[in-house]
Amino acid sequence: MFGYYILIGAIALVSWLVSNKLKQKFAFYSKRQLQNGMSGREIAEKMLSDNGIYDVEVISVRGQLTDHYNPKNKTVNLSEAVYNQRNAAAAAVAAHEVGHAVQHAQAYSALEMRSALVPVVSVTSGMSQWLVIGGLIMGAAAGVGMGYWVAVAGLVFMGAATLFSFITLPVEYDASNRALAWLKNKNMVSQQEYEGAEDALKWAARTYLVAAIGALASLLYWALQVFGGRD
Repeated sequence: MFGYYILIGAIALVSWLVSNKLKQKFAFYSKRQLQNGMSGREIAEKMLSDNGIYDVEVISVRGQLTDHYNPKNKTVNLSEAVYNQRNAAAAAVAAHEVGHAVQHAQAYSALEMRSALVPVVSVTSGMSQWLVIGGLIMGAAAGVGMGYWVAVAGLVFMGAATLFSFITLPVEYDASNRALAWLKNKNMVSQQEYEGAEDALKWAARTYLVAAIGALASLLYWALQVFGGRD
């Protein structure tokens, strides 16, 4: 278990560093006002219109970096700062979230796979580690048997969450690529503003990358505990 705590600590540290860097980047690029004077909401609505999407609503939600696209009710949810502000960071985030709406409209395969996994992961992710630990304890007391299979079930659940994390990567990177291509091709931003948007989105993507690596590392650690302890 000590090794697990070291692993989790290392992952948490890297995640904090990347998240902190992301916040710094967005704070920096939030000071760069767009030459076209458009707000995040206006950027999002124009990108939706340019892609022929008229059944998606752009709304404001509370919080910082709480921006997301909801495929169930077809809403692009922008944090208050992004929704109202008129800077490179707001343009990048708004266009990125609309990128997900475009993916949905075009039935992007990776997004559909991730959406299919959501109900599974929402149920299994919270119990996976406890099943593995409980199974290991039962296995130690009963000499494998039922405990082993309980632990294996936990690993399967954990594997689903890990798969979800890795499927998320192409979804997020593709949404950013769509956003940046639109911002550039439609001349929505200057070259300097484009570089800021690109940099901000790269750091946002890295948070998902760290999460995926962390999920895989955790899965491999517990798999080693379960299978490595067998004769």
